[in-house]
Amino acid sequence: MKPLPMRLGDLSVGFVHSLADAMRSHDIDPQPLLEQYGLDPARLSEAGARLSIPRYMRLGHGAIQLTADPALGLRMGRLSRLSQAGLAGVTAAQAPTVREAARCLIRFEALYGSNYRGQSSFHEDTQGAWLRFYSISPYNTYNRFVVDSIIAGWLQQLSSVSATALQAERVDIEFEQPSYVDAYAALGTCPIQFDAEHNQLRLSLASLALRNPLHCPSTWRHLLQLCERELEQMTRTRSLRERITQLLGPLLNGGREPDLEEVAARLKLPTWTLRRKLAEEGTQFRAILNDTRRDLAMTYIRDTELAFGEIAYLLGFASAEAFQRAFKRWSGQTPGEFRRSHRQTA
Repeated sequence: MKPLPMRLGDLSVGFVHSLADAMRSHDIDPQPLLEQYGLDPARLSEAGARLSIPRYMRLGHGAIQLTADPALGLRMGRLSRLSQAGLAGVTAAQAPTVREAARCLIRFEALYGSNYRGQSSFHEDTQGAWLRFYSISPYNTYNRFVVDSIIAGWLQQLSSVSATALQAERVDIEFEQPSYVDAYAALGTCPIQFDAEHNQLRLSLASLALRNPLHCPSTWRHLLQLCERELEQMTRTRSLRERITQLLGPLLNGGREPDLEEVAARLKLPTWTLRRKLAEEGTQFRAILNDTRRDLAMTYIRDTELAFGEIAYLLGFASAEAFQRAFKRWSGQTPGEFRRSHRQTA
């Protein structure tokens, strides 16, 4: 059986520019590494060009090895610019306040990046707000830099909106304290909690209320309309099956299997209605769940370095053995045989 299309996600090639800048700050020419991944100047200038998440992680890992800087993600974030987030970033740069800029980056995240594991979120209360980046555990040398670059990037980009160096009240990081912990001083003097429940950045009400000196109301409204139009275009033609597949990713994590009732609740549909609508599309929930797991398993095995036990956990299997049996049934090969036969060179 051939591996099915990538479903781990992708992101704008704009993110590659901050990675290249971080390498240059170490006096390393990024061009040879970028060209190894097919990212020549022509590719980086294509409108709407995207890069797969696994490829981005391998690219970042290669950059970390070349620079010998395990904290390269933090440096990437500090060198990032809103324009690298495409239309959503340009729109956020015109927001009236830091609050609206943050909301814009979160609401239109799908325009510059998508990941089956989830999406970022904005949680405001009476004292401030959390900007939360979804979990990409298990963490390793290939993906910690992603969390570092997002958290540091949010702080840098929102500071550019207010023309003031924002100070976070607190930063939470899901992975354990790394060897390069001292590099987090670049985020300011705020407390940093490792091994936390979420990846998130806390901003005060005062920071959220800071105004953008470059805000132009008519330009802001026009850009918002363009973003809404792009987002609508992306979601308009999704079938119910596609919507369920998108929901399943974040629900699969942690050795548990989502059920029809849980998905129906997320879709705000009665269970019987969801079952009937799926029947009208000629499918069943169990078939979608199995197909999603199969496609993700093949992609993880082919395009990442994750151990099979970690993949089993990510896909909601109760044990590595249960995953191995299911994979053999899907592909006719063991996970090890599949990885060896489909190993891609970077």
